[in-house]
Amino acid sequence: MNRWVCTDSKLLLDEEGRIGESVHMIYQPYHIYTERTDPTKNMARFYAMEISRTLFGESCLIRRWGRIGASGQSMVHHFENEHDAVVLFLQLTRHKKARGYRPRSVYPAH
Repeated sequence: MNRWVCTDSKLLLDEEGRIGESVHMIYQPYHIYTERTDPTKNMARFYAMEISRTLFGESCLIRRWGRIGASGQSMVHHFENEHDAVVLFLQLTRHKKARGYRPRSVYPAH
């Protein structure tokens, strides 16, 4: 066991917050999966986002998009706080809704 007293980081992995504070948890789960389809244009796209934490405690917004059935592309945005990640999440959600993306229905219409 390494008993070296001096640490090389100011971040403790076992950091505890004050009562009522969540140090390592996202306050509320943010994730969305939407699709935009138009058979007349042979369009079948998806767009998915979620906010999670990195191993270092940073908030990150993970975006994935592409053709339905394909792996598509992805992009990760890192933030110092969850609020900034939520602001971008909501902006992108509004933008995609305006472009015609809708949440996938659980039960397909017959």
